[in-house]
Amino acid sequence: MASPLTSGTGLGSGLDISSIVKVLVNADTAAKSNQIARQTSNNSAMISGIGALRSALTAFQDAMKKLNDKDAPSFNAFVGSSANEGIIKIKSSNTAVAGSYDIKVEQLATASKVASKQFVGGATSSISAGEMTISQGGKTYKINVAAGATLQTVRDQINKEMSANGITANIVNEAGGSRLVFGSTTTGAGSDISVSGIPELAIDGTRQMSGSGAGYISAKAQDAKFSIDGLLLTSASNTVENAISGLSLELTGISPKDSGGNITSSTKVTVAADNDGLKKSVQSFVDAYNTLQKAVTSLTATSRDENDKLSLGPLTNDPTTRSLLADVRKVLSETGAGDKLTTLSQLGINTQKDGTLEFNTVKFNAAMNDKKLGPEIQELFTGTNGIFERMNKAVDPYNSAGGSLDTRKSNLDKVAKDLANQKAALERRTESLTESLTKKYVALDAALGKMKAQADQITSIFEALNAQAKKS
Repeated sequence: MASPLTSGTGLGSGLDISSIVKVLVNADTAAKSNQIARQTSNNSAMISGIGALRSALTAFQDAMKKLNDKDAPSFNAFVGSSANEGIIKIKSSNTAVAGSYDIKVEQLATASKVASKQFVGGATSSISAGEMTISQGGKTYKINVAAGATLQTVRDQINKEMSANGITANIVNEAGGSRLVFGSTTTGAGSDISVSGIPELAIDGTRQMSGSGAGYISAKAQDAKFSIDGLLLTSASNTVENAISGLSLELTGISPKDSGGNITSSTKVTVAADNDGLKKSVQSFVDAYNTLQKAVTSLTATSRDENDKLSLGPLTNDPTTRSLLADVRKVLSETGAGDKLTTLSQLGINTQKDGTLEFNTVKFNAAMNDKKLGPEIQELFTGTNGIFERMNKAVDPYNSAGGSLDTRKSNLDKVAKDLANQKAALERRTESLTESLTKKYVALDAALGKMKAQADQITSIFEALNAQAKKS
């Protein structure tokens, strides 16, 4: 409700009513208003600080996750290279050994591809109801074909029920009719597909199709054949593990052959120590940690302005943040479970006065070249109870959903809501008090105005009497 008089001077008294009311209301509410404003500012700063801290922790954990990617390991002591990735690609693990190998690929592993007999009626050709059996590599799969099925509905049913097993089907339209063609993601000799149970869809995957009949299309499934330094090997897959200890080979093409089918040249594969790659990975960890440390420092630091007034960071003296820092720094000083490499200091990594890490590359190079610690770096960082595992165990109780920082944020949000309610209540009291006092002073002004009018009237009477007395 609007106050009856919010500004101006009293007509009866000449008093500045609005200024008087404002001073009185401020005297009553200023202390509480300042307290709410101060607490709101501090609470908002805390909420902002907790948010910034969680963002920094998440970025740090994401950086460790990237360095600990199982599909692209960052701490391999060795790196493999191929002279021709069109024939063979190579990945090295931490158990590889430096060396070089000459590899020849005679043939690649292939999957089974078979086709049914021709159907003149195309995709809408009728298929008999019954139980279809698909066989591959000693495994059998059953599909119940319902009455009224067509070549297309059978294809759709196969793809729905068999795709998880790596078997798919499609319809190929050729001159003279359509065929149901089966394919597979499984490679290697003996993985040929056969179909039985439905007479018109029967396929013997070990026989080549002839004329309009069923069978394999061009060749039976086969193993890869290749040699390493003259030693002959076979593989059911084109991805070959442990043919060379610590290496994964991916056969991507066939080696050059002459007109007689003889391989004319080999592809050289080389494995070498990857000290530069290890240094880059270690530096990435140091940078990620230092980014976290600097973020925490900015949130907890104190400073003085130009008037020498002390200014505190949003999380200065915050016990949760202090506890987090202690837990994280503890991980850096703990001894790992490795053999020769157990501490970061052995790699030239040490904590500086400001809490950040220093990476001494001279000491690192000595550890790699003189002490041969490269193969143990992966275990130190990514192994069981390694730095990454222990660091995440230290951070998770704070940064995970439902963790201490999450709980802290929820509590601060409740405080913010309570302060907002207090502010709203104080604003209502200010409005009510302003209205009440204004009414009282307006009434006082009216009374003073009436008294003044009466005084003026009495004065006029006396003046009239005095004037009359003088005339007589």
